[in-house]
Amino acid sequence: MAWFVLYTAAKAERKVEERLVKMGIETYLPIHKVKRRWSDRMKQVELPLFSSYIFVNTTEHKLRELLLIYGVSRIVYYLGRPAVVRNAEIDAIKEFLVLAENREIISNGDEVEIICGPFENRLGKVIEVGERFAKLYLEELGAKICVSLLELNKKKQA
Repeated sequence: MAWFVLYTAAKAERKVEERLVKMGIETYLPIHKVKRRWSDRMKQVELPLFSSYIFVNTTEHKLRELLLIYGVSRIVYYLGRPAVVRNAEIDAIKEFLVLAENREIISNGDEVEIICGPFENRLGKVIEVGERFAKLYLEELGAKICVSLLELNKKKQA
């Protein structure tokens, strides 16, 4: 048994997953939360991390049978063979999603710790937050810097 990748019809990933699970096939559909703007409000929705793709844990022999499931478009191939995804890669995707979900929202005035890069383990105060970066004031250096949000952890209030 190995992890293979199926390509699904547009926006049919969840339905395909349901059908596969009913057949007793182990599946993995990575889901992440995204903020979407409607005309009157912001809403957090859950979307597949990889649009139109679903991972299935099965044998190469059974893989062809899965093409008969409504919503499955094709098997993803690499170098002429069905693409195999290592368990370590599936685990890495799961770990990434857990880390992403557990990240706290960072806003102006928050105390943060830089977790990697040249300013690793230094504390700073958030001055401004953008989509991917934050401007920080590092009091011990008396400097303002720009840091990726992925490199920051919100400092817990004691």
